[in-house]
Amino acid sequence: MQDDNQQLEQMPKGATGRFIRLVRQAKPSGWLIAAAATLSLAGTVASLFVPMFTKDLIDGFSMDSINRTQVIILVSAALAQALAAGFSIYLLNRLGQHVVANIRDRLWKKLLVLPIPYYDNHQTGDTISRMTNDTAVVKGLVSDHTASFLTGIISILGSVTILLFLDWRMTLVLLAAVPLTIGIMVPLGRRMVKIARSTQHETASFTAVLSQVLSEIRLVKSSGAEDIEYRRGHEGISKLFGYGVREGRVQAMVAPLMSFVIMMLLVVIIGYGGVRVASGALTAGELVAFLLYLFQIIFPISQVSTFFTQLQKTVGATERIIATLEVPEEDPHAGKEVLDASQPIRVEGLSFRYAEEGEPIVSDLTFTIPTGKVTAIVGPSGGGKTTLFSLLERYYTPTQGVIRLGADAIDTFSLKSWRSQIGYVSQESPILAGTIRYNIAYGLEREVSEEELRRAAEMAYADLFIRELPEGYETEVGERGIKLSGGQRQRIGIARALLRNPNILMLDEATSALDSQSEGVVQQALSNLMAGRTTLVIAHRLSTVVDADQIIFIEKGRITGSGTHEQLLESHDLYREFATQQLRLNEIGNEADSQ
Repeated sequence: MQDDNQQLEQMPKGATGRFIRLVRQAKPSGWLIAAAATLSLAGTVASLFVPMFTKDLIDGFSMDSINRTQVIILVSAALAQALAAGFSIYLLNRLGQHVVANIRDRLWKKLLVLPIPYYDNHQTGDTISRMTNDTAVVKGLVSDHTASFLTGIISILGSVTILLFLDWRMTLVLLAAVPLTIGIMVPLGRRMVKIARSTQHETASFTAVLSQVLSEIRLVKSSGAEDIEYRRGHEGISKLFGYGVREGRVQAMVAPLMSFVIMMLLVVIIGYGGVRVASGALTAGELVAFLLYLFQIIFPISQVSTFFTQLQKTVGATERIIATLEVPEEDPHAGKEVLDASQPIRVEGLSFRYAEEGEPIVSDLTFTIPTGKVTAIVGPSGGGKTTLFSLLERYYTPTQGVIRLGADAIDTFSLKSWRSQIGYVSQESPILAGTIRYNIAYGLEREVSEEELRRAAEMAYADLFIRELPEGYETEVGERGIKLSGGQRQRIGIARALLRNPNILMLDEATSALDSQSEGVVQQALSNLMAGRTTLVIAHRLSTVVDADQIIFIEKGRITGSGTHEQLLESHDLYREFATQQLRLNEIGNEADSQ
């Protein structure tokens, strides 16, 4: 991937050159290109001989003059042209599919190693459009238009060359229409390119809206936002409709104007050719051949113009693909292995802000997370607790300061090795569409035995509800685990963490979204998970942090207190207020449960 990026940096500045280089990096098959080009050339050359045979046939026409050889040659030429064209189209389609598959593979590999900040700044639907729509445009040019362009150029040059030998005067009359055709096609082609690029941009925006709305359809419905989202979608549909109408308007001008030019050209050629036939300067067969060659020039001209329009559209798509491929990426394997994770984690002078000119989210954090102990992070919302977890996961790079495992800065370890040491359970454990088995074992490259799976589920208290399901571990959970309750999703997340057997555990509000009954079960599961592990907990509930070995209180990104629960009750006013509020809430909850 890095080699590809270096090659992209060395591309010519021209957009067309960048497109060509991108296709070359897709490593299209040399023999496919050669075979397709050869067949296209052979088919076009064969088609150029047909009018000459027709000329001889007409000039010497009589029932007696028709012989089997002429008929066989004529039919063979037509058949050869058809077969060559068919095989060429197939090979170019295969070539186009190979190119687009390679580009999509590179994009997919790239998307998986792009850092989290990229996804913070780009909508998912827009990224999906790069993978699907833009690569399909590239495929269309390679498969559908390149063959027409190559054969069209050959057909035009070959036909004009033959016509100059056949009758140079009539050929000059024919060529006089070229400036008129260019005068029509060039400005209309430019307008078509602008429309095509705007259509691509709007298609990406519309895809982003669809992805966002459909992925959060329950929020849409619970918020009664159907009408609002309909208007957003309708706006995108209307814009696409407008671009489509504008494209149709241009095409409505191109087709009649070209038909008019062709009709006038035919009238002039037939009229002038008739005069020359009458004067004996031209035979009837030569006039027919001239007309046949004329058609072999007219149709390829439209194919060539279509190619250039599609090329401009493809260049626009290529620019967006290359922009994604050029984004700096993470290398999950760069760095050394974590050999001993059972060491204290030291946070030293840690500061971070999301933007260079933005407000700092955390400032000058310094503390130690002891090995095998529980450290709780407490404080008001928006204080930087979750950001601290993101820095520990290395989703972001600190603005200042360093996090160490023992004596080593964590950024000296490979991402794969470092993250494999961490088990992360969030407020709502992410669940993917698939089976319960798939979700518990997700991310593990090794084969997971049935015994390991069940043991992890039992320790997470997930086996209790899994056994009650008709299909057990093979139960489909639906998109984002919608068929499971919040407590069930949390227990699957805990089972996933247990199966990974991490040395470091991070719990981000793991029970705050649950009812008291589910919380009790999940808390027992978490106790199994935390046993003997270095644990970092973000929590708002007093029951979660009261037994912690160490509590760090963070306000507005700064540490304002640290110690045990008893120590902070005595020394920290805001923590004392926090604890008092939690006790009141617990009393209210207990009263409600007793009633």
